[in-house]
Amino acid sequence: MADKAVFFDRDGVLNVDEGYLFRQEELQWIVGAREAVAYLTKLGYKIFVITNQSGIARGFYTIEQMNKLHDFMQAEFQKMGGSITKFYYCPHHPTKGTIPEYAKVCACRKPKPGMILKAFEEYDLDKANSFVVGDMPKDMEAAKAAGLRGYQFAGGNLLDFLKSILKK
Repeated sequence: MADKAVFFDRDGVLNVDEGYLFRQEELQWIVGAREAVAYLTKLGYKIFVITNQSGIARGFYTIEQMNKLHDFMQAEFQKMGGSITKFYYCPHHPTKGTIPEYAKVCACRKPKPGMILKAFEEYDLDKANSFVVGDMPKDMEAAKAAGLRGYQFAGGNLLDFLKSILKK
């Protein structure tokens, strides 16, 4: 039986978007984010992060530095009883990249659905019981292109927002 899944954008949904975040000491959680991941984990959802990380293409930080932040985030979610199944990221930027291997057009940069589709390739997921939570129109476009429902988070308490979605 396929699993239900939630796909979260990272910056602006799980953490405050301060721009090009890669240092754990600069991480500021969105209110209710850790609790939301714990809540969904307890409900049996697979939880994925899908995040554009053009700071890698721009040379602001490395994949290793980003992965270190994601490991820290995962540890913080686990302290609350939650878990991210996998972090997907796009390191590319077609016009502003200064690192040649990442300065290109790709299939993973939102609003393209590549990161979501990759999760469906790697995991047995139920599209009908999966959805995307993002804070930007490009997140909603990626959800639609992948055939999923998308919910635009405009701030506030993420746990309350998720509970309102799940009541529908």
